[in-house]
Amino acid sequence: MTDTTLAPSTAPGRQAPSGLDPVTFEVLKNAFATSVDLMSEQILRTCYSFVIYSRDFSSALCDARGNTVMQGSGDIAVHVGTLHFQCQAVLEEFGSDIHPGDVFAINDPYRGGTHFNDVSFIRPIFSEGEVIAFAQNKGHWADIGGNVPGSFDVNAKEHFGEGLRITPVRIWSKGVFLHDVAQLLVSNTRAPQQAMGDLHAQSEATAVCEREVLRLVGKYSKDTVVAAMQETQDYVERTVLRRLESLPRGEWETVDYIDFDPGKGEGLVPIRIKLMLDGSGIHYDLTGSAPAVETFLNSGYGTTFSAIYAGTKTFFPDVPLNSGFYAAVTAEIGPEGTVVNAGWPHAVTGFCSGPYEKLMNGIFELWSRIMPERAMACAFNLEYLLVGGRDARDAGNPYFMWYDWMAGGWGGRASKDGAGATAPVFGPGLAVQPVEGQERLSPVLTTMHAIAVDSGGPGRHRGGCGIEKGGILTDAVSTVMSYCCDRARSITWGIEGGLPSIPHGVWLNKGTADERFLGSNFSSVPVASGDAFTRPSAGGGGYGDPLERGPEEVLEDVIDGYVSLERAAKDYGVVIRGIDPELDRFEIDVEATEALRTEIRTLRPGWLSDDAETVAARYRSGELPMLDVIRRHGVILDWGTGELYPTTTAQYRELMQRRSAAHWQ
Repeated sequence: MTDTTLAPSTAPGRQAPSGLDPVTFEVLKNAFATSVDLMSEQILRTCYSFVIYSRDFSSALCDARGNTVMQGSGDIAVHVGTLHFQCQAVLEEFGSDIHPGDVFAINDPYRGGTHFNDVSFIRPIFSEGEVIAFAQNKGHWADIGGNVPGSFDVNAKEHFGEGLRITPVRIWSKGVFLHDVAQLLVSNTRAPQQAMGDLHAQSEATAVCEREVLRLVGKYSKDTVVAAMQETQDYVERTVLRRLESLPRGEWETVDYIDFDPGKGEGLVPIRIKLMLDGSGIHYDLTGSAPAVETFLNSGYGTTFSAIYAGTKTFFPDVPLNSGFYAAVTAEIGPEGTVVNAGWPHAVTGFCSGPYEKLMNGIFELWSRIMPERAMACAFNLEYLLVGGRDARDAGNPYFMWYDWMAGGWGGRASKDGAGATAPVFGPGLAVQPVEGQERLSPVLTTMHAIAVDSGGPGRHRGGCGIEKGGILTDAVSTVMSYCCDRARSITWGIEGGLPSIPHGVWLNKGTADERFLGSNFSSVPVASGDAFTRPSAGGGGYGDPLERGPEEVLEDVIDGYVSLERAAKDYGVVIRGIDPELDRFEIDVEATEALRTEIRTLRPGWLSDDAETVAARYRSGELPMLDVIRRHGVILDWGTGELYPTTTAQYRELMQRRSAAHWQ
């Protein structure tokens, strides 16, 4: 895609209302949503993959031009802005050579898709001999080939090591299953039987939507249903534009970062976002973002637009999502070759942990300035831990893929604390995988799964807490571990005076002589039976000055196990004495609290200018804990060795000065 703004074909246009009576329109609008939700129910009951069963899938009803008419009510945010691009790719590829009974597959991120694991199945819906709509289901296959089990290779610079690229291809032709084509696709995965099962399940889900749409045609007529599809999009566009009338006009800018570019060494990688409201719509400009990085943390144009749509939609929660919403939003994402518009053949599988959520959180920050009553600090970063190899519990040592993501914390809000232990902003409908199912399917035993104390960013309104999860390999051979994440350095940040959360990263055999900090992005690390691992998910950043949080609220956080006594004093300046901690009996030392808060107010402006190497040395010696290094001094290190990252520290301190220190009294 050479045009870096929204393709004209995605915009339904600002047409006058279709003439449908209000009751019929409302019935059909909601019926379209039901047709998509029926696809979701079908896929949940028939999928083979544990990943898809944990709701890593989305569905959509598109019109005859490929524009999205309706999304499902529980879809993954990252998918929502890409499904129309993929439907249009099928139309571009096959044109008039589309027939009743056809089903097409596509996963191509260079044609508007997400990453190679996300495979879409698209079924045309015919009435009276013409296409009136398309039903689409996209699901994340646990493996799509490539260099590592699970297909997440941090070391990939080009897509050839990431897995099978599926350009638009016909899987059913006029109702006839093309077994040879399907077999070619699934044979390039490490779990071909599972992939074949998901292929059939996803295709059948689109058939459910087809039957529902044709039922509506039989009841209301083809012309009425087609008119309602267009009017549903126009209705959303008009609604968004009306909402904008009451908002201020102007320009707002921010920047967020990926941890580093392996090809350039230490230093945060900028993603720059400008938002403009001029009365004609919502306009974004991402030019000035960094060149594509030499790893898989790049974004194609489809996922960049998706992040823009999803981030914006968060501030319009009651508006249905379809191409009418997209028509109210334009974006200049810059030329191909950048981290937000990587283009072929740059590796893009890790976009979800790279630019995607950085864009969403940056957009949250910008809209927080426009709608301060809905303000929210940064949320934790999506992360995937993949352990793959051979399962010695079964004869023949079959392949296994322990494919795990965690809940975490969203940012503190203008009027309340952030949501804790919840799904990522990447996909609020994403379910946490039950450990019992994981243990049955893979030789990995979960040893802990608990709230991560002190993970919520301190603030007047605390960020939601993250999770810590640990495991141990049991009967595993020829096994490797890979991790797709970020924010070990660009740590989840607070706003309006709030403080950061904690860094992401995996520890192997922590507390033993073989202890290693593996970081937040790595691939193909050999592991064996008996190896133990643990990693936290971050909480959300804090909102507002933590010294303004009520001492009683801090006490409740201590009682609930969200905040430790030590951090209650260091982050909030609240001195709490334990009377009988086992019975949750604590008391606040009011005088000591007042004195400590006065002391912190006096000292903290200087903490951010303390010599960074001295801070690093104090960390290495054990004198300073990690959270002091981050929250007080804004210093970023290799958390395993204590090595200082000077460029990263300078960049991170600048962010803390702007988002935190500038708002302290």
